[in-house]
Amino acid sequence: MDVLDHAIRFAAEAHSGMTRKGTDVPYILHPMETAAIVGTMTADREILAAAVLHDVVEDTGHTIQEIREKFGDRVAGLVASESEDKRENLPAKDTWRIRKEETIAHLRLTRDPAVKMITLGDKLSNIRAISRDYAAIGDRLWARFNQKDKAEQGWYYVSIAGQLKELRDFPAWQEYNSLIRRVFSGTAESGPRNT
Repeated sequence: MDVLDHAIRFAAEAHSGMTRKGTDVPYILHPMETAAIVGTMTADREILAAAVLHDVVEDTGHTIQEIREKFGDRVAGLVASESEDKRENLPAKDTWRIRKEETIAHLRLTRDPAVKMITLGDKLSNIRAISRDYAAIGDRLWARFNQKDKAEQGWYYVSIAGQLKELRDFPAWQEYNSLIRRVFSGTAESGPRNT
């Protein structure tokens, strides 16, 4: 079976029954949208497979070793790059800032464009959902997240845009930048200019 087809089936099973925070939206739509966004930047099927699998280790009971056995070293490495250390022994709200700082630092150090493409796909999918829901319910949206401070969320999304600026010629980055400016206008961080 093709690596991407296998990844789609594996992710669908792994995320079965899960929904997006604060909604009834099936979770699997997020990794599928992430892969579709990444597909606007590359046709590399291993990168696309990693995009589909990017939350499997972080949010389900599956391990990087399982991903390595089923999909190979490259896909497993990309998934590991996208997986936060959730510090399961601590409340998520208490570790939010350090986890996000680790993500930003990782992006600053990585030279692998595949890692950055998957991050962009993930964050663009997230900010699309945030933008839609923010337009509908306003600041009540932030209550569904571990980090309920809009300014902190803005700091994170803007920082990600800055670390992904090498992708700024792609429409996906331009859309991401536009959405973070719209959602977080008026906060301390308003987003990088598209220059």
